Amino acid sequence: MPIRLLPATLIDQIAAGEVIERPASVVKELIENALDAGARRIEIDIEQGGLGLMRVRDDGIGIDAAELPLAVQRHATSKIATLEDLESVASLGFRGEALPSIGSVARLRIASRTATADAATELRVAGGVPAEPQPAAHPVGTTVEVRDLFYNVPARRKFVRTEPTEFGHIARTIERLALAAPAVAFRVRHNGRQTLDLPAAHDAAGQGERVARVLGAEFLARSLPVAQDGALQLRGWLGLPTAARANSDGQFWYVNGRPVRDRLLGNAARLGYRDVLYHGRHPAYVLELRLDPRLVDVNAHPAKLEVRFRESRAVHDYVFRAVERVLAAHSAGSGPPAAMMGTAWAATPGATIGAAPDAVAQPDPRPQRFDFGSAPAASEWARQAWPGGAAATRVADANDERPLGTPLAQLHGLFVLAQNRRGLVLIDMHAAHERVLYEAFKAQHEAGGAPAAQRLLEPLAVAAAEHEIETLLAASDDFARVGFELERLAPGQLAVRAVPALLATADVPTLLREVLRDLAGERGAHHLDGAAHRVLGTLACRSAIHAHRRLSLPEMDALLRQMEATERSGQCNHGRPTWTELSLPELDRLFLRGR
Repeated sequence: MPIRLLPATLIDQIAAGEVIERPASVVKELIENALDAGARRIEIDIEQGGLGLMRVRDDGIGIDAAELPLAVQRHATSKIATLEDLESVASLGFRGEALPSIGSVARLRIASRTATADAATELRVAGGVPAEPQPAAHPVGTTVEVRDLFYNVPARRKFVRTEPTEFGHIARTIERLALAAPAVAFRVRHNGRQTLDLPAAHDAAGQGERVARVLGAEFLARSLPVAQDGALQLRGWLGLPTAARANSDGQFWYVNGRPVRDRLLGNAARLGYRDVLYHGRHPAYVLELRLDPRLVDVNAHPAKLEVRFRESRAVHDYVFRAVERVLAAHSAGSGPPAAMMGTAWAATPGATIGAAPDAVAQPDPRPQRFDFGSAPAASEWARQAWPGGAAATRVADANDERPLGTPLAQLHGLFVLAQNRRGLVLIDMHAAHERVLYEAFKAQHEAGGAPAAQRLLEPLAVAAAEHEIETLLAASDDFARVGFELERLAPGQLAVRAVPALLATADVPTLLREVLRDLAGERGAHHLDGAAHRVLGTLACRSAIHAHRRLSLPEMDALLRQMEATERSGQCNHGRPTWTELSLPELDRLFLRGR
């Protein structure tokens, strides 16, 4: 076949394939245009999952009658004019491809009026061919109707799913955009039935209500507010580890008001949750990153869902540290714990990223309290950690401000029962002590301390791929700081000549393979830090109080006080909750009191 120029209609349909994947893509482009036009109210009507009709009406500035024919021409836009504009674009749309792409694969009608016009103007496009503009009746703003999507591209229409599936994609698209623009009211109808009505939110309470409408009231009740100003700004809501989900559908990222699905940001947030999240679970959050538009490239994906950062490492580190810091500030008793028996927990004010350093509880890294060389006896640990002696047996009174209360007893050698002003607190003593030790081990590690190491009589051979061995050897200094001595034994084999003393009888090959998975799965400068933390977590698990260890009341009290002063103490190192609470009203309901 000879080289030839493609017809303009086919060119438009090819371009449309990059922008218009399904009905939700159309709705996204139209809502973004409405937001760019300054709309304060947007109404969306959908029929047949978007295949019959998609109508978006806004009260924005409108389109001038003389410019309306240009609006459906390819690469015609009012949002950029030069390369410098493209490099600092702040609007949601900018390519001038959405309306012509839609018009090439559907029947398109646009009616618009500006504030200075005496009447509105209407323009129709079918199969990429525009008709003559006509006068119309319409208030200030714009209405765009899209009918019979893919009517002239039957091959594309075959890939469209069922009506409920397509409307589900549309609904999720609208929800993402509604979270990005809380000051704009949204109303959605499907087949004449109203499915969503979100009033404009102009304050924090209204924004929280919108988040609750989209992600559920339970998420808002179990989330921490995030707010920090500076060259980079991060705002939103960070779900507690107990609000984690089985999938990632509760993760919403925005960059300068633009909804994105960015791997770098997602990975940075995941790293922030790395040692408080139960394996296989996904955190939930609504986060917006704001930065100078010149530092981010939004022209990296046809649907504008991905972005590129000029300083990607700096952005990754900022988000990772910010998420980690917010979760670290949430110590046991500072907010809603894990739900018990279906109990819904009330929202509690959380710490923000910008909190002063002294507002964040820090673990006490004193070596006499946590001995790397041997697991300290519980009585000795309690004596050093809590000098109050027998006074710990005091029952909490009405003025007691201790979040985890005062211990009452030990249950089956597994749990500590305590009483606070709100009711009954149950603590998993091993999981709680494990977190306390882990945070202290990390503090000592960061300060340059090293655990006791034990040399092996014979080196332990660990099989691994060459690139994995190279990765481990590159981090040999980091592993030496936690008690390992590693070197190459042979091609495909690594020699372990020393291990931390507490891990002398552990399955070291399995532990190293888990560390290798961490190194392979985590991006950024913190993957080596994460590998060392896995080893420290194993040390903490082996050093912590184990089941059926009898504790005195002073020892129990020492554990509770340490939890209240320890970062991330609401979860153990594996992400499981360390404590939960039953309030007095809940206890009353259990025993039918007052009925």
